[in-house]
Amino acid sequence: MTHSYEYRRSLWHDLRASIRGSRYDFTKGSIGRAIFLLAIPMVLEMFMQSVFEVADIFFVGKLGADAVAAVGLSASLIILVFAIGIGLSMAATAMVARRIGEGDAEGAAISAVQSMGLCLIISIPVALIGVIYAPELLGLMGASEHVVEVGAGYCAVLFGGNLTILFLFLINAIFRGAGDAAAAMRALWLANILNILLDPLLIFGLGPIPAMGVTGAAVATSIGRGIGVLYQLYILLGGHSRVHLKRRLIRYDSEVMGRLLRISGTGVLQYLIGTASWMGIMRIIAEFGSAALAGYTIAVRVIVFALLPSWGMGNAAATLVGQNLGARQPDRAARSVWITSFVNMVFLGLVAVVIQFIAVPMIALFTSDPEVIPHGAECLRIVSYSYVFWAYGMVVVQAFNGAGDTLTPTWINLLCFWVLQIPLAYALAVPFGFGPRGVFAGIAVAQSALAIVGILAFRRGTWKWQVV
Repeated sequence: MTHSYEYRRSLWHDLRASIRGSRYDFTKGSIGRAIFLLAIPMVLEMFMQSVFEVADIFFVGKLGADAVAAVGLSASLIILVFAIGIGLSMAATAMVARRIGEGDAEGAAISAVQSMGLCLIISIPVALIGVIYAPELLGLMGASEHVVEVGAGYCAVLFGGNLTILFLFLINAIFRGAGDAAAAMRALWLANILNILLDPLLIFGLGPIPAMGVTGAAVATSIGRGIGVLYQLYILLGGHSRVHLKRRLIRYDSEVMGRLLRISGTGVLQYLIGTASWMGIMRIIAEFGSAALAGYTIAVRVIVFALLPSWGMGNAAATLVGQNLGARQPDRAARSVWITSFVNMVFLGLVAVVIQFIAVPMIALFTSDPEVIPHGAECLRIVSYSYVFWAYGMVVVQAFNGAGDTLTPTWINLLCFWVLQIPLAYALAVPFGFGPRGVFAGIAVAQSALAIVGILAFRRGTWKWQVV
């Protein structure tokens, strides 16, 4: 009885510490406790990451299938911005985590400064291209004239405010690499609360606030993200994180920038390969009409929502790998990955079972269109068959990135998404006549293959000697 009480008390203490933030040394002590302290705030952070898109779809869904399709196609385009942000984040997490593991807090801050400067430079041409060519970009994605008319403003605003997307990704990656997962979580909670409050006001209007339609969702999201970034900068500049940005560190460092470009370059390519394949999938689905496209768009939002806790666990593994390699403990890094993968598999296995029963009501939360709901529900069910494999793939790929080996996952993504997923999805959908169902099956097969290939590559152990 006493032992059970002490266990519950210890668990409650760790839960509070993980959410509040703690200066725990993740290179020592229990691996299980380290995973718990990192994963809880990272899971909550990833949970809130998906709320941006889910909230937009929830409110925009009231405007009809064309409005939802416009958001889906715009999100497919903005994925290119996410690719840059996540690629830079991979490098920042690896470099910051390695320096923290080595006990070099100032080196971690220098890495953070260089990555933020690069992010700022990249955001300018991206904003100009997106704002000027928003209608043309939507047209390239197969949008009808009406969808372009409805969604051009949404697309332009998101691209125009892309710096908030990049910084939100990047600075949270810096926090995660340092082990300050709670700070990253709080930044996203703040951004999302503002987005949820502003979405209905700007989309539908209220009193003197005009109804902006789909464009209002983008404005709300950009404002929310912008406030979140200001909070992140307050933490970094105010010395409230393990990474403290001091004025004397704000300068160009060619050596650090070189390593950053090397790691982030393949990181961007890695994510582009994966996300561009999702754009290809969207393009195939568009051939079957707005109902299928809207159903798939909603289903993807729900899938991402369900998977983001698992991405949080993957991010925890990346931090543990980076810090333990910095502390010259590669075996502890590997054990962290296998333990995290198993926990993730149990979680996603349960999610897959639940989805089989609630797929229809989940899609119905976002639309009442009787033509859209069956497509979305079918996508949820078929893709969930791969969740047990997906669990391992997500953690292993993040472990490579945490070690600074962004090249291996790039090749894995190329093989599984472009050599396997796109041709298989098209073949099943069109020549074999399965339609959207064939596309969904292609996604499930490719994700399962990625996990198998990733595990085999990770077991080789070459990531342990990566120089960051």
